[in-house]
Amino acid sequence: MAHIDAPVVAAVLAAAEDASPVDAVEAVTRELGLALDALMVSFLIADLGGRALVRLAHVPLSGAYGDEVGRRRDDEVATVVPLDGGGPEQALRMQTVRVRPDGATWTVWAPVTERGEAIGLLELTLPAQPGPRDLAEISRIAHLLGFVVIANRRHTDLFEWGQRTTPFNLSAEIQRRLLPGAFTCEAGAFTLSGWLEPAASIGGDTFDYTLARHVLHFSVTDAMGHGVASALTATLGVGSLRNSRRRGLGLPEQAGAANAAVAEHAGPTSTFVTAVLGQVDLPTGVCQLVNAGHLPPLLIRDGDVRPVETPRNFPLGMVPDATFAAGEVTLLPGDRLVVVTDGMQERRAAGLDLTAALRAMADLHPREAARALADAVLGVAGPTLADDATLLIIDWYGGHGRLRRSSAGADLARASAPLPG
Repeated sequence: MAHIDAPVVAAVLAAAEDASPVDAVEAVTRELGLALDALMVSFLIADLGGRALVRLAHVPLSGAYGDEVGRRRDDEVATVVPLDGGGPEQALRMQTVRVRPDGATWTVWAPVTERGEAIGLLELTLPAQPGPRDLAEISRIAHLLGFVVIANRRHTDLFEWGQRTTPFNLSAEIQRRLLPGAFTCEAGAFTLSGWLEPAASIGGDTFDYTLARHVLHFSVTDAMGHGVASALTATLGVGSLRNSRRRGLGLPEQAGAANAAVAEHAGPTSTFVTAVLGQVDLPTGVCQLVNAGHLPPLLIRDGDVRPVETPRNFPLGMVPDATFAAGEVTLLPGDRLVVVTDGMQERRAAGLDLTAALRAMADLHPREAARALADAVLGVAGPTLADDATLLIIDWYGGHGRLRRSSAGADLARASAPLPG
């Protein structure tokens, strides 16, 4: 098996730039497959539901491969691969390369990950069993593929189309645009992951985060109502919060600006947004919180789950001239902070013991914990929810300024254990 050296990396990057954004991943996977003497190479992107992979690029490299170059493809084809606990899911969960013998060939799955965000998998069919050095090379090029996807998805809807295994209506489209570009972020001092499980009629939930040099900003919001009206109210709230945050305002001032924006522009006086706004001072772990009519955040420390008590404030937009007060909690290494919307505890979801579920999932990476909690809510209130269920999980390690110990885009010390069986 050939190995990846600087000329091959240069060829891969050139292939990405020479191809159109729609064809870039296929061009790159072809170059990678040829460099690794693969018989077949595929890229599978994680779907937005988090419960399947979608094969977007599938490149056969044996036989008349050259006949396919330049051939026009009129219809895009995507194959859905459910996550069923097998090799692909284990690779994503553990963030390590998995290998399976298939008769005379070997199938390899390598996570395509950036800062803990599981973008998908690189799947290879090899003619011989790969050795440790081979697997290290495959892991490295899968990481490279992640940056190709991130760069090219800005120019095409192909990747977004592939991730949508269920169609979106207008309100879902608006809501999707309010979410951050990556649902997971690993940094030296913390790991963060968010999740939104939509209701049958979109309920206006959002989560957001951004990282400054010494501060982590985050929010979870829930606009009143359902459908397009709720999504538009959410747009006002999130847009105002981002604008005031980028102008350097403090949390109470951000809440005040969003309150005024929703009150002025959202229409009826009964329209409002509940929210938890937060910012963590990364050198000290001091977390400032503004709770605007929302469920209190939950702090998990040494196996104990307790609400974080903060001053209570009106929801955003309910009282036009309202002022907002902040509280704070100091995070300690090993703490987990969880913010949920009321869809996690609505009438049909009340059968879920959230405290017990949080304890049971304490050892999972926030990425897997968020999905597992969403699955648990669907298990008691599904298959369709009456209200959006949204959560944001922050694991705090401390030590701001230290480097991550990453391997191909993931800190393996933080990864989840393998599924049993």
